[in-house]
Amino acid sequence: MGIARVFVVLLVLICIFLREGRAATFTFVNRCTGTVWPGIQSNAGSSRLDPTGFVLPPGTSRAVPAPSGWSGRVWARTGCAQDGTGRMVCATGDCGSGSLECNGQNAATPATLAEFTLAGGNGDDFYDVSLVDGYNLPILIEPAGGATDATTCAAAGCTADLNARCPAELRTEGGAGCRSACDAFGKPEYCCSGAYANPNTCRPTAYSQVFKSACPKSYSYAYDDPTSTFTCAGGRDYTVTFCPVATPSVKSSGGTAPPTTGGLTPTLPGAGATPQMPRTAGGQQSGPDGQGVMLGDNSWLASLATGDASSAPPRPRLPLALRASPLALLLLRLLL
Repeated sequence: MGIARVFVVLLVLICIFLREGRAATFTFVNRCTGTVWPGIQSNAGSSRLDPTGFVLPPGTSRAVPAPSGWSGRVWARTGCAQDGTGRMVCATGDCGSGSLECNGQNAATPATLAEFTLAGGNGDDFYDVSLVDGYNLPILIEPAGGATDATTCAAAGCTADLNARCPAELRTEGGAGCRSACDAFGKPEYCCSGAYANPNTCRPTAYSQVFKSACPKSYSYAYDDPTSTFTCAGGRDYTVTFCPVATPSVKSSGGTAPPTTGGLTPTLPGAGATPQMPRTAGGQQSGPDGQGVMLGDNSWLASLATGDASSAPPRPRLPLALRASPLALLLLRLLL
């Protein structure tokens, strides 16, 4: 009887450990007519994913595993090619590494960001698509299993052509990107910095409302409303689709744009386009009270809408046995 009891307890513990250590899988899908080069950056305290950058031709997909507890952001670089020195440079979203891998470096603005915190507060996943660093192409996040309500396991993202409706003063890279007002003007009221570093003083602007009206399920400025953050029970897989609704045209040097399907036709430099050196990523700031979702460890959901991968303090990574649920600890006491 004692041996049977020990066997049952060990079996339960193994099941708990396997569940809590389960890795999620991100599947990246390119429905644009041109090639994109996804980049991945882990937040401070999260392990590096492999790879941190890769090429994704049109009509293809690639799966990248992520460990439980991972947090970071992903985006698509466009118009990438080698310059005269052999360094890889991209028209939008360049991470400055000079190579296919981003190696921990962030996207230069403007870039549409998909942000994740896996197994955060109460073991839930949090995710969003942010336009706070501007926009270069549409992105859609879809959790496996589908939606249960408006913000739980629902699809999130921006499928609209913001380049087509971008205000002239925010346009960049020949119309292939739309800068944020913070990046373009650097004023505290647009960047939610200084006296505006809290949700009471930093309010939506005419520029952020252009983004929000087109993409209501995306962050448009640093203190955007909570409906832009989505939650799922931990352990799900996610599909990140670039150009989910339509296939953007490809602007290449000396060539004509291929036909598009559907109503949206955002411009996207493709392989072979003459790359332009990207701007240095603009520094958007947030106050210490931050914004987003408060996690169970009293830290803010990392980098939601602030565009700062290091804004949240790193969470300590305890050994798997110590991160197990209270039930596991109780069973261990029974064994002893």
